[in-house]
Amino acid sequence: MRITFLMPSDNLTGGNRVVAIYAQQLLARGHEVLVVSCAPDRLGLRDTVRSVVRQDWARLRQRTRPQPGHIALSGVPHMVLERPRAITAADVPDADIIIATWWETAVWMHGMPASKGRKVHLIQGYEVWFGPQVIAQVHAALQLPNTKIAISSDLKRTIEAQLGPLGITVVPNAVDLQQFTAPARSRQPSPTVGFVYAVAAIKGADICGQACELARRELPDLKVVAFGADQPAAEVPLPADTDYFYRPAQTALKDVYGRCDVWLFGSRLDSFGLPILEAMACRTPVIAVPIGAAPELLGDGTGVLVAKESPQAMAAAIVAFFKLPAADWQQRSEKAFEKAHAYSWSDATERLLEALQA
Repeated sequence: MRITFLMPSDNLTGGNRVVAIYAQQLLARGHEVLVVSCAPDRLGLRDTVRSVVRQDWARLRQRTRPQPGHIALSGVPHMVLERPRAITAADVPDADIIIATWWETAVWMHGMPASKGRKVHLIQGYEVWFGPQVIAQVHAALQLPNTKIAISSDLKRTIEAQLGPLGITVVPNAVDLQQFTAPARSRQPSPTVGFVYAVAAIKGADICGQACELARRELPDLKVVAFGADQPAAEVPLPADTDYFYRPAQTALKDVYGRCDVWLFGSRLDSFGLPILEAMACRTPVIAVPIGAAPELLGDGTGVLVAKESPQAMAAAIVAFFKLPAADWQQRSEKAFEKAHAYSWSDATERLLEALQA
């Protein structure tokens, strides 16, 4: 089949990684795939001056010299528009399937002729993150007539609780079991936890960081590891002496996960939570808030769920985890590994193709 993906931008978010992996998997199966994305936004004069005044150098660098995202790094066929604007029918080839990956791209796709392909909305989040002013637009986009695929059961429930039944098919995300893996190991002599760092409040890095600082009151030798696509910022400080990896190579992530005895997931809003599955595939148990796929992934002793937006609850779980006998940690590590191996991208791609052809 000829398959086109529409994306608002190419960056290093988890959603873009999902599209890149699906594109690679579909190409490997002999399908023709093209990803079309908008040009990166550029800072206007006012925002440039504001960033200089605030000494927000990371934002300036990203907007003036954008770094390659997951699509560019994956090597799949990729067309980037010449400037930030809506993607139109003239920008995309005729195809059998066209897939929107963000609410705005679903709106753009809706106006395209049938020759551009059967219209599919790959829903990767309840995308109301930018505030109440976009809720009506997001809801309207979700109600457009097309084939709808959500990446978790929790996301489907969240959307249909607002809008009623929409005929959404669930195709859960997965993990690259060749990239994310680790040999069996014992718990480390010095307790070590890790999390993904991001400045955006919805990612909950502040919750994880505060939880680590609180846990150190009872575990003074607690080590902290983190990685992320943002430079550490004063408004979201990392715990003292954090070993931080800025934009690590994808091939290095398994080593980061594998250095940790426990992985933390504190997002305020997330449609799936790929780091949960990636950590589990590297034999690292997870402490998480019940967001995205966490409730589905962390049953049967594979991890621990804690209350949302509570550094205190997460800290208590960290302390409790390291008070477990070493044999109990080993058992949880093995269960996490086994659970993650039920989620391969090959299987996910087959389920995606079934949904596309249904």
